[in-house]
Amino acid sequence: MARVKLDSIDRKILRDLQANGRITNVELAHRVGISAPPCLRRVRALEEAGYIRGYHADLNAGKLGFGVTVLAQVGLSSQAEADLTAFEDLVRSWPMVRECYMLAGETDFYLKLVSPDWDAYQAFLTTKLTAAPNVAHVKSALVIRASKLEPGVPIEVLPDGR
Repeated sequence: MARVKLDSIDRKILRDLQANGRITNVELAHRVGISAPPCLRRVRALEEAGYIRGYHADLNAGKLGFGVTVLAQVGLSSQAEADLTAFEDLVRSWPMVRECYMLAGETDFYLKLVSPDWDAYQAFLTTKLTAAPNVAHVKSALVIRASKLEPGVPIEVLPDGR
């Protein structure tokens, strides 16, 4: 993977692509103040260097029949690396789980799940999650509403050109 030293143009490219992954290269080049060919080269370099992991559409879960979002805190019986990895591998196989974070502290993992309804989540909870090897306890919290859904990271273009 090539290493790219980010300058202000690279930061603008990242900021604008994060806000709109469907922007054309011509529009992106215009917005960041360079011509299209070098803009495309920069985007490709940022992709190859791993700054850009991919592109996706932001789907409306409710309109697609996933009206319930649950945040689950999972505690394991063992925190041995093999057990942590086994749990992470299992979680990757569950489509309902959309995000998984390993934590330091009381809770070992934090999961974000989407479900068609509460009954479907309860079925998943009792037949898959709590039945999984090494799972000691699960605390579920039903999301009432999301006040902020901001993907990615805050990209600042600094006045000194960095």
